[in-house]
Order: sequence, then C-alpha cells, then structure tokens
Amino acid sequence: MLDKDLIQSTSSWPFVEIRKLLKERKNLIQSKKKVVFQTGYGPSGLPHIGTFGEVARTTMMINALNHVEKIDTDLITFSDDMDGLRKVPENIENKEVLKVNLNKPLTSIPDPFGKYKSYGEHNNEKLKEFLKKFNFKFNFISSTETYKKGHFNSSILRVLEKYDEIMNIVLPTLGTERRKTYCPFLPICPDTGKVLEIPMSEMDKKKGTLIFDNDGKKLETKITDGKCKLQWKVDWAMRWFAFDVDFEMYGKDLTESAILSNKICKALGKKPPNGFAYELFLDEKGEKISKSKGNGISIDEWLRYASPESLALYMYPNPKRAKKLYSEVVPKTVDEYLSLIEKYQNQSKTEQLLNPVWHVHNGKPPKEKIVMPFSMLLNLVGSSNAKSKDVLWKFIQRFHENIKSKDHPILDDLTKYAINYFNDKVQPNKKFKAPSQKERDALKKLAEKLRSISQDMQPEDIQTIVYSVGKEQGYEKNLRDWFKLIYEVLFGEKDGPRMGFFISFFGVKETIKLLDDKIK
Repeated sequence: MLDKDLIQSTSSWPFVEIRKLLKERKNLIQSKKKVVFQTGYGPSGLPHIGTFGEVARTTMMINALNHVEKIDTDLITFSDDMDGLRKVPENIENKEVLKVNLNKPLTSIPDPFGKYKSYGEHNNEKLKEFLKKFNFKFNFISSTETYKKGHFNSSILRVLEKYDEIMNIVLPTLGTERRKTYCPFLPICPDTGKVLEIPMSEMDKKKGTLIFDNDGKKLETKITDGKCKLQWKVDWAMRWFAFDVDFEMYGKDLTESAILSNKICKALGKKPPNGFAYELFLDEKGEKISKSKGNGISIDEWLRYASPESLALYMYPNPKRAKKLYSEVVPKTVDEYLSLIEKYQNQSKTEQLLNPVWHVHNGKPPKEKIVMPFSMLLNLVGSSNAKSKDVLWKFIQRFHENIKSKDHPILDDLTKYAINYFNDKVQPNKKFKAPSQKERDALKKLAEKLRSISQDMQPEDIQTIVYSVGKEQGYEKNLRDWFKLIYEVLFGEKDGPRMGFFISFFGVKETIKLLDDKIK
C-alpha cells in the first residue's frame, strides 16, 4: 500500500477520481463491499482504440483503488451486440452479407469473415482478444445472452412498471414527430428477425406484454427473454440498475445521453454511477474516429509498430483533452515512454506517482537501461537497410559490445517494431533532397572531417564536430537548417536523431559512405 498522505495529495487523475468515487458512494460501496465498473462497446464495427482506451483508463482507476483500499472490484465490459445493424461499416470486406441483413441484431447476422457464428460474435471475440493481450481483468457480458437468458427480466419489468415516469423524462428531449411514435421497447420481429422501431398501442403490466402496430398488423409480444430490447438510453440506465454500477466513463459526445440515463436510473430506483466524460480521439484531419469509417489507427496497427505499454501510455495523459490518433503518433509515444522509464528510477515517490509509467505498469515499471530512442532506431533501419533484428543488433553492439538482447527486452522488441514501421510507414513516404552545389560542398566537408576521427570517439564529441562543420559552412546563425539538410539528404525526412549518437551507432566509416553515396 502507498503512503496515505501521498495518496490523498497526489494530483494523478486516477487517484483523484477514486478519491471522489469513494467519498460520494461511501455508503453504497460499504453495503455491498464491492465496487462495480462498467465499459460499453458497440460491436457494429471492428474494435477501435477508443474502446481500448475506456478499458485501459478504467483499469488504471481500479489499480489506483487497490492501493487506496482493499475491496473487491468488478470490471464489466458490456457488448451491445443485440443492437440492429443500421449501416454497413466502410472498412469491412464482403459487405453484401451485411447489406442484406440490415436492422437485424448483430448476433443474428452471418459473419462476413467466415470465422464465427455471427458478425457480432466475430467483433466480440476480436475485442476480447485485444483486451487479453494487455492482461486486463474484465467480465465480458453479451447483451444478446443476457436478454435471452432472462438475466435482465426483472429490470426490464421494472422499466415497464416505471413506464410513465421514463416517458416523461425522454419525450421532452425528442422532436414533435418522434414523440408520436416513441416507445422505450423495441420488439424483435418474429418473421424477419429485425429490431423494429414501431409505435406501441397497448400494454399489460401484469403480464409483461405489449402490443405494437407493425405496418397495420398487430404484433403482441412479451418484453422479457429477449423478445424485446430497450432503446439504448433506457438500456444504458437499465444496465446501471441491473448491475449496480458505481462508475462508467464515456466519450464527451455522449454527455447529454448520460444526463438522460442518469434521470432514468433514478426513476428505476437507484443512484446512477459516477461518470467521467473523456474527450474524443481524432484522426489526422481532426475528425472523430469511428468503427464504421475505420479512420485513425487500429489496435492491430499500433501493436505491429509498438508495444502494448506505449499504447497504454498514449491513453493516460489528459483524458479530458482531445487527442489525434494516426500512425505518426506512434514513434513519438514510444520515445516518450522510453524517456519516462528512464526518469522514473531517479524520481521521488511523489514524482513517480505523477509519472504515467507508474499507471501503465501499476507501480512496477521495468528498470531496463534505455540504450537509444525509437526515432534513432528507425533511422538506423533505413541507413543499414536492415531486414531483420539480427542485423540491427550488430549495429547496436558496435556501441555497446557487451549488450545482449536477453538483458534488454524493451530494446529487443523495439528492433522488430522499428523494421515494421519503417517498411510500412517511412519508406513509402521518403523524399530525399537533391542538394545544391553549395549544400553538396558543405556535406563533403562533413565527410572529410569524419575521416579524421576515430571509430570509437564518444557520441557527444562527434556531435560537437557536426556542429562545428555547420558553423564553418555558413549555418552559424541557424544550425537547425544545417541538421535539416543532413536529415533530408541522408534520411529523406525533415527531422532525425542526434547525429553524434547516430554516427556512433551506425559507424563512422558507414556514415562517410552514406554521405559519399548521397553527394556524388
């Protein structure tokens, strides 16, 4: 357990939210001796990083809670897989399978990938697969199974009992035409299997049955055992009621819906959970990422280019600030992760608790010495034309002869990620600068200077030499342009690594050859 004073004083947001939760729900939590957290997931498209973010951030709060108080916790990951499919996602192949099954529950639609019984099950399994990679402890619950097995029956009947109160809450938020036909219950058509949004004409609260007008035809159905599902705002509140949820975070775009669901939950007879509205994830263009568009970067892509820990780090800082999420974000996040790992060991307890890696690793970040940043490794891949980890390790071991991959698991993983990222994202977009005669002469002077130094010169000393050549060649007032020239000519990029360290790793002779090849 952490020092109590430290826990109470830290401004680390997971601890701030946990302190607030324990204070505001003290009696409720004490009575049931448990804290229930929930995350929601709509499997209409493949899982995206926003979904992962909810689970990751909630897990960080649970970890914080475990340091504050020893109490049982439950993290429910709920899948709205009984929802009717309203549109076909853009990033799905074999779209025809989905087109002919619009408005059916996601778990009633064949899997277009041919792997599972249904489209909903496919997306559920993908989500679970991703979450397990991060060793999250979660209780996955399917809407379809819970409805059909009757686990929601008593709560659904409670909704029917409080029908008038709920209608008084919802109707003022709807347009005039929508009010005329709105019903909290959506029957499943016994003929087509579709989720119907049709007006209700009669109800029998004692029997738990409703009669709907289905295009002039009378449709009588039970509301229990999966014969109906609830409109999602009512459904959200019903889940809070049924599962006795204490906390749930959600995207900022759902704030108004959360306010409405809070009122409904109160009408059902329970205190709604504490909420936390996080800002949205945006793509490179500043547009909201979505499952249907498939914009932004997928979880699969991130894990091809970087570690699960770096993704968790991306999720930690400033959850109430919008974040852009595209492939160029990955290397920056990896380098930030490495930097924070390095800082952690020399920080005070107070500083460590504010360091994001504390939350990424639940207070036990690795102690590995960081040898080189990811950005430099990417340049090393390009310059060496390395196609395997073994080749990269040969270059790394030039600088650190005694370094071994088994003692540096983070670096060893980085070599794999760097090759993948370079081949997929860097190489196709490289634009090498053709230097002018003046620029060519300046780079020749750098090559000449490097010929006069030893292979084992220290990186900082090499860096000083690169600086001095730049000053001598007319870049004294703007050394930034000097390094930009080197990066654009050698690497095909506007930014790059500290040249002293790069030359040391890559090799003095190899760097000279690289320069000579580029300025022929």
